[in-house]
Amino acid sequence: MKKLAVSSALLGGIVAAMLSVAPASAQATRTWVSGVGDDANPCSRTAPCKTFAGAISKTAGGGEINVLDPGGFGGVTITKSMTIRSTFEAGVLVSGTNAIVIAAGVNDNVILEGLDIEGLGTGLNGITVTGAIKTVYVLRCSINKFTQNGINFNSTTAGARLIVKDSTITLNNVGVNVGNNGVIALSAAVVNSLVDGNTVAGLQVNGISTSIAHANNVVAAAGGTQLNKFNGGQITSFGPSSIVSSGTANNTLAFQ
Repeated sequence: MKKLAVSSALLGGIVAAMLSVAPASAQATRTWVSGVGDDANPCSRTAPCKTFAGAISKTAGGGEINVLDPGGFGGVTITKSMTIRSTFEAGVLVSGTNAIVIAAGVNDNVILEGLDIEGLGTGLNGITVTGAIKTVYVLRCSINKFTQNGINFNSTTAGARLIVKDSTITLNNVGVNVGNNGVIALSAAVVNSLVDGNTVAGLQVNGISTSIAHANNVVAAAGGTQLNKFNGGQITSFGPSSIVSSGTANNTLAFQ
């Protein structure tokens, strides 16, 4: 009887320990970061994390990371459907590396909204898409001073899309690059955005059937060819747009 009691107590202790650990490993559909947060926190509204990298491991696929207040939240690699959204100044500042890497799957969608992505003149890519992602939305973002691309969209899935809206992409080597000399058809839309001062190109497409549909934009150059088209890539304007540089759109609708 005494042995049975001891065994029961031991079993109860193990179960209690397992239950106490389980909540810490659970992922939430909505998490929070703050300039005064701590990545040891659960990333809840009342106990936010400090960085996007700290929050993403605690956020479920298809979930959302929200920014509570202005701050610098660091670079991050995204491997699942995810929204990172801010109505404050949400800084992503890096040196000598990529700021945001998107390596998500073929059925995944990623939304980035309200981010201030700064490369300091040494960062590689502001946003680089290396996986089989389906769609990437870049909304109200500022991307500045990267040595390769402000946005590098090179999904491995045919028909994948990049949507850039209400954003400012400045002082990079290339502003927006779509494709990498492949046979996979990709597409992008750049809408109501300023792409300025990028050394080599503002908008660049590289690959057969790869295209940028460009509507209601201003592309103002400070050097470089603002529209670069390689290996069958297409750039088309569907509304009033301005190019202050060399380079022209192709297809049927010229920039207006």
